[in-house]
Amino acid sequence: MKVLVVGSGGREHAIAWKIKQSPQLDELYCAPGNAGIAELANRVSIPAEDIQSLLEFTISKQIDLTVVGPEAPLVAGIADRFQESGRLVAGPSQAAALLEGSKAFAKDFMKRQAIPTANYQIFDHADTAEAALKGSQFQFPVVVKADGLAAGKGVFVCPDLAESLRALNLIMRERKFGAAGERLVIEEFLEGEEASFMVFSDGVNVLPMVPSQDHKAIYEGDRGPNTGGMGAYSVDAILSGELRQRILDEIIYPTIRGMAEEGNPYRGVLYAGLMITPAGPKVLEFNVRFGDPEAQVVLPRLETDLLTILHAAAADNLQHTALSWKSNAVVCVVIASGGYPGSYEKGKEISGLDMASEEENTIVFHSGTALKDGKVVTHGGRVLGVTSLAPTLETAIIRAYEGVNKIHFERMYYRRDIASKGLKKLERN
Repeated sequence: MKVLVVGSGGREHAIAWKIKQSPQLDELYCAPGNAGIAELANRVSIPAEDIQSLLEFTISKQIDLTVVGPEAPLVAGIADRFQESGRLVAGPSQAAALLEGSKAFAKDFMKRQAIPTANYQIFDHADTAEAALKGSQFQFPVVVKADGLAAGKGVFVCPDLAESLRALNLIMRERKFGAAGERLVIEEFLEGEEASFMVFSDGVNVLPMVPSQDHKAIYEGDRGPNTGGMGAYSVDAILSGELRQRILDEIIYPTIRGMAEEGNPYRGVLYAGLMITPAGPKVLEFNVRFGDPEAQVVLPRLETDLLTILHAAAADNLQHTALSWKSNAVVCVVIASGGYPGSYEKGKEISGLDMASEEENTIVFHSGTALKDGKVVTHGGRVLGVTSLAPTLETAIIRAYEGVNKIHFERMYYRRDIASKGLKKLERN
């Protein structure tokens, strides 16, 4: 089978790494890829958002399956364009991708389908939103969200009026996130512990993945502005069997069923970002693809052939597929450029990659990297994800940080507490 992976981040490196292990694979391409993916796949210099050029490439190379990693091309309708041309693609349609492409759409959909989520209001005008914040409609803290895609950075947890107005101004008046700030969602703050839960779906059937937990904030202790994710871990104890069943029954199945009933069957990977509240699981957000860095900790635990699963999901044929998982723990520590999620410099030479990969059961997934004069250099905010698999969470943490300590580039930054919440949870249990 000839496969094209679309994207250039750590998620796409993890997808390509797993697909490369498939006995069904004949040729693997990635557009545009990165320095790490170049070791696994034939790189194609087509941007992920250039849908027409990607389509022409799949036709010319007779690609059997295209796997779309990032959200932007999905929201732009890449799956629809490919399917109209008879090309098989693993990813939801443009209409189904609105679950991530518009937070307002997602909130209204969840309200229609009685899916548990935070109470909310949607605003089209900054002045109206400001008046609501200054009035008695909300109790602080509140969560202020840009409606559209903002690379994981358009969400602000605001403890008071001043912070909420600052977020409002950034999103709607200063247009920090461009067109994503044309509308605004303000919702109640949910108390509890976050968890990430992903599933494969062919529009009817659902195959759940193992749980994971992301670390969004830039600084230790979950402080500072949100990022695309500074690390993650996966271990079964994140969610009990009872909680996983509740998530499936109350959130996942109603979402897949509701999308089909509304004429937008959901095919591909569905990600539910959850808050486990005292009242039960509630949805913080939906993503319409693998999480990043959640993919880096979930896929190493997958024993089933990923290519078989994705092909079945794209071909509406998941009913005959079953998943098998390793019981190990996996930890991914993201190394970022100094200054991220704000401004940062590119082109810093990276050393120690080979030594880090020599750590036992450790993979270094590339995110924002490029090749320059034969050397690997930084090319993004999140640069690398050092990922380790081990029998216990504690050992996985130790191995991941041992790998991190082998790597160096100027002004590199990483959190030193990835998965520490998981250790505390295991100690309590």
